[in-house]
Amino acid sequence: MKNVFWLTTGIGIGFAAAHVIANNPKGQAFFAEVDAKAHEFAAAIVDGYKDREAELRATVADAEATIADLRDRAN
Repeated sequence: MKNVFWLTTGIGIGFAAAHVIANNPKGQAFFAEVDAKAHEFAAAIVDGYKDREAELRATVADAEATIADLRDRAN
């Protein structure tokens, strides 16, 4: 119970501090920079996921073609 109290207290203090910082022009610039970096990071993850998915789809297609070729040779 004590840990829950400190967790909620910390979250409340964090929100209050963020509100005070966001009202300052330097704070707004800071949050804009953090937001831009977070979006850049998320975009990099999405790009990596899509690249890996394309690689796996190509590998599966190659495997299917090889299996079909072996099946044709066996017949």
